[in-house]
Amino acid sequence: MTRMIIAAAGFAGLALIAFAGGSANAERAVIIPAALKDVPKTAGMQTAVLAGGCFWGMEAVFEGIKGVQSVTSGYAGGTAETARYEIVSSETTRHAEAIKIVYDPRVVSYATLLRVYFSVAHNPTELNRQGPDTGPSYRSAIFPQNAQQKAVAAAYIAQLQKTRAFGQPIVTRIETGKFFPAEDYHQDFFRQNPYHPYIVRFDKPKVAAFKAAFPGIAR
Repeated sequence: MTRMIIAAAGFAGLALIAFAGGSANAERAVIIPAALKDVPKTAGMQTAVLAGGCFWGMEAVFEGIKGVQSVTSGYAGGTAETARYEIVSSETTRHAEAIKIVYDPRVVSYATLLRVYFSVAHNPTELNRQGPDTGPSYRSAIFPQNAQQKAVAAAYIAQLQKTRAFGQPIVTRIETGKFFPAEDYHQDFFRQNPYHPYIVRFDKPKVAAFKAAFPGIAR
């Protein structure tokens, strides 16, 4: 069962309704501040790679953001030879289920993507799991594509830790590794399988929470 988290109060004048896709045991209020640092805006598309549990829901959330051109489900952290679902599921490959986001930084910033990532797309306090899914392939990890992204991600994690935004330590790791696309049947799984039990129970509420929390950037 998903966890809807509603923050009644704002931080720096901003109220946020957030979702943390974690265990089904409890609900808690979380206030998520915007990042204080960001990657400078540049012309041309940029890429972000994020891991936070099952890529079906992650893909669906980020596809709903204005300025995002495409989202691809895949694997990051391991080798090309082991970037296959049946092998990754063995939890022996060092891969994490991840998404590659191609976005226009003039429309949506990297810091904004991270805010959605931390506050809506997954629960950054769960170690090697998200909700019903367990194992290191479901870990919380950011794969920066350049030094600027790495600096912004590290600063934002430190900022959220300092404000104790989640009440528990953030376990999100900043890692290196190439991204490999997942099998075709995993792509656009949310849209292709709207009545799949997992989608209905875990991902539809997550997407709905994103739209409620971020109406200004939702498509």
